Amino acid sequence: MLDLSRFPRVALTDAPTPIQPLDGLSRHLGAALAGVRLFVKRDDIGPVGGGGNKLRKLEFLLGQARADGADTVITVGALQSNHARLTAAAAARCGFACELFLTHSVARDDPDYTGNGNRLLHELFGARVHLLPGDADSLAAAHARAAELEREGRRVAVFPSGGSSALGCLGYAACAAEVLDQSAAMGLDLAQVVTANGSSGTHAGLVAGLTALGRNPRLAKSYTVLAPLEEARRITLEKAEATADLIGVSLPGDAIVIDGDHRGDGYGIPTDGMLEAVRLMATTEGLLLDPVYSGKAFSGLLADVRAGAYRPGDAVLFLMTGGAPGLFAYRGIFASA
Repeated sequence: MLDLSRFPRVALTDAPTPIQPLDGLSRHLGAALAGVRLFVKRDDIGPVGGGGNKLRKLEFLLGQARADGADTVITVGALQSNHARLTAAAAARCGFACELFLTHSVARDDPDYTGNGNRLLHELFGARVHLLPGDADSLAAAHARAAELEREGRRVAVFPSGGSSALGCLGYAACAAEVLDQSAAMGLDLAQVVTANGSSGTHAGLVAGLTALGRNPRLAKSYTVLAPLEEARRITLEKAEATADLIGVSLPGDAIVIDGDHRGDGYGIPTDGMLEAVRLMATTEGLLLDPVYSGKAFSGLLADVRAGAYRPGDAVLFLMTGGAPGLFAYRGIFASA
């Protein structure tokens, strides 16, 4: 039993998000699937800000901010941050002022990257944006700004990158329960739930939720797109343990399953596998993976399926986390490829 009712929450999602079979992709791949059944959970959709997985975390983060009497929220991220976009949008909907501290973490200065995609939307949703160099401590800058605003009489809540605090991760503990309920109703015995791992909160929340529900937390697997493998594993375990502690459960020692083979040269840097995965999902399913997170994660899932990592008949669920506006920041790369 997973009871999160004691945590303040605002409604930002149309949960449960649907699970649908990837029939078009399966027809295209044919024998390469070897009988593996692929499904997608549409956490890319939602009623606020263009949708995406960060809305689940923001339900709890903004719920607590409202309970604490905050009037302003501040968060951090990379220049093309999906979390920053959705924080700005959700803040606008809930009546908070919003400020974003964005770092230039990817070595690109072309107009597509610096002015399109999520960057176009951050200020359109009314946020005040502070641009920082890639090596800046954005969270320290955010806390310094919060202190300045509080001296002026404001009440400020500061959220970490990706909204991936233990409180934010509760959004994906709740999602774990949702996945189990939906898959049971569909008659699916899932072999794996797969997602991208950036700030680690999505995977950490799933692990904590599965544990609380008496299921093997290794049902959840992620592909790191930000940190190198060992760092990603350490961070994910730390966040999962903090979330589990908040819920009141303990994790087994081998709870975290992460693949580091599809990160490529680093965060936000395209890979051939990502380009193939985005094109395949678009042309066979009409769905838009993003180039930074779900594109790389889905390329990892495709590679595992082709390598025989799953048995015939296995049902594998891909948790699609959103970020489609980021495609417009990669227009030139898709055009040249």
